Amino acid sequence: MSKKVGLIVPHDYKLLSIAAILEVFETANKLSKGDKSFEIMVFQSSEQINEKRLFGYEVNSIEISDEVLDIILIPAFTTDNMTEMIAKNKNFIPWLQKQHRSGAELASFCTGAFLFAASGLLNEKLATTHVDACSAFTKAFPLVKLKAEETLTADGSLYTSGGSTSTFHLLILLVQKYCGNEIAVQIAKIFSIDLNRYKQSYFSTFRPNHLHNDTLVAMLQQKIENQYSTIEKLEEITKDIPTSARNMTRRFKQVTGIPPIEYLQNIRVESSKKYLEQTQLSISEIIEKTGYNDPKAFRKVFFKMVGMKPIEYREKFRVQ
Repeated sequence: MSKKVGLIVPHDYKLLSIAAILEVFETANKLSKGDKSFEIMVFQSSEQINEKRLFGYEVNSIEISDEVLDIILIPAFTTDNMTEMIAKNKNFIPWLQKQHRSGAELASFCTGAFLFAASGLLNEKLATTHVDACSAFTKAFPLVKLKAEETLTADGSLYTSGGSTSTFHLLILLVQKYCGNEIAVQIAKIFSIDLNRYKQSYFSTFRPNHLHNDTLVAMLQQKIENQYSTIEKLEEITKDIPTSARNMTRRFKQVTGIPPIEYLQNIRVESSKKYLEQTQLSISEIIEKTGYNDPKAFRKVFFKMVGMKPIEYREKFRVQ
């Protein structure tokens, strides 16, 4: 018997996410012997439905659908304003809760985790989202056990995936569960998905938060960003900031989400990544240019933050 799959099409959805989900499940149906493995249905809230069909699928309203589904899928969003997005799509929340109570599995892709978490269903559960959205996610949903490094999570009947191609890793996991390993492997080959990629930190980009009104924190940020290659001790650049070191650290972490030393490490690693991507400099030269005196310490920090060795990063992301 085929599984009933419900794909929600919310406000601000990302078209690529919708297309990837539909393409993979349609491919699984084509590869299945005999009956289709998945019966795919598309859902919107009644207030937003402005077309009867989407990619050839009939669009159903969540308000008038009492049908219990096996799997509900929440795609990624195009907007960075997740608070506004959740408000726009609040009608989905009670429907998701009801479907879960009735036994449906739920899965979100990339930033779809924000709407998923807004339902409360991820509280005290494992989850991930796009690596660059993790900080905002943690602040918005502190009860969720966020695993920022993971490409996907599975906690009981609840699933989430990280950014970009992590979508395919979660889709393949679901296909493997319901269709078997053979079809899952075929799909991985068709879409050229590297099944050995377990971390999304490779693709992370550190984006400092400058959208705040704390002038002392802004002063320290500027010093770190301008002098990261020559700083030996943070005390060197904080001595002329009119506050205690303890208060500065507290304020800095409150505003940026991380302490000054970690901020410095992120700036240095981000700089080293650019050197690895764009230059012929040796690893030793890059270590010196980014302010590290101890090659072992540099490699340790780089691996912790990026998930691979500097030489591996260069091989994977070098701009030819």
